[in-house]
Amino acid sequence: MRFETPLVPARLIRRYKRFLADCRLEDGHEVTAHCANPGSMMGLAEPGQMIWLEPNDDPKKKLKFGWRLVDHENGHFTGVDTSVPNRALRAALAAREIPELAAYDTVRPEVKYGQNSRIDFLLSGPGLPDAYIEVKSVTLSRQPGLAEFPDSVTARGTKHLGELAQMAAQGHRAIMLYLVQRTDCDRFALAADIDPAYAAAFEVAQAQGVERMICGTRIAPDGVWIDVSTFPVINQHDPGLLT
Repeated sequence: MRFETPLVPARLIRRYKRFLADCRLEDGHEVTAHCANPGSMMGLAEPGQMIWLEPNDDPKKKLKFGWRLVDHENGHFTGVDTSVPNRALRAALAAREIPELAAYDTVRPEVKYGQNSRIDFLLSGPGLPDAYIEVKSVTLSRQPGLAEFPDSVTARGTKHLGELAQMAAQGHRAIMLYLVQRTDCDRFALAADIDPAYAAAFEVAQAQGVERMICGTRIAPDGVWIDVSTFPVINQHDPGLLT
């Protein structure tokens, strides 16, 4: 998935009110960018960090820049826009680039299900059980190489796990797909210390048939693409074990 407009580099001055970020462009001008990320963005919103912004000339938008990437200045990037994973994943699903899901020929986004919820993607195909896919953007990393979810308490995420379990009980495929928007990680774990309720709900959902998938991404200032390689998963009760 390529960005619609070429990104421009900047330095973060501050992030505030969750969805706003003051930034300094290379020419010294200060602008306010939209931050499409409701999470804590732990470790990704430090003043002075190099970031990449997407400019726009849409008259309907009050802010003329959107914050898309954090540049770690060591060859690695983190994608901070939580809308990007669904856009990138939709393209990958339509192109049948994910082997575990390549048999499905119909991809429908934002389908109503559960209790006043919408599933990110509903896949269907001849002779196959419908596949309900919920996508979570993973950006937290507190240990080198280890990506974690969530970065803050997520009651909504816990609700989604319960609704996926209900789909599995009805005979459908139910998939929680964690999309790691970091290029510096090759392992994944649930951050049970941040949200114990979510970690417990995940164990229950998995026991009830909910599948877990972890995908990586290739990120550069020109776009974000799905990396179909999966991550080994650290056992949340013992960080020294792989499952």
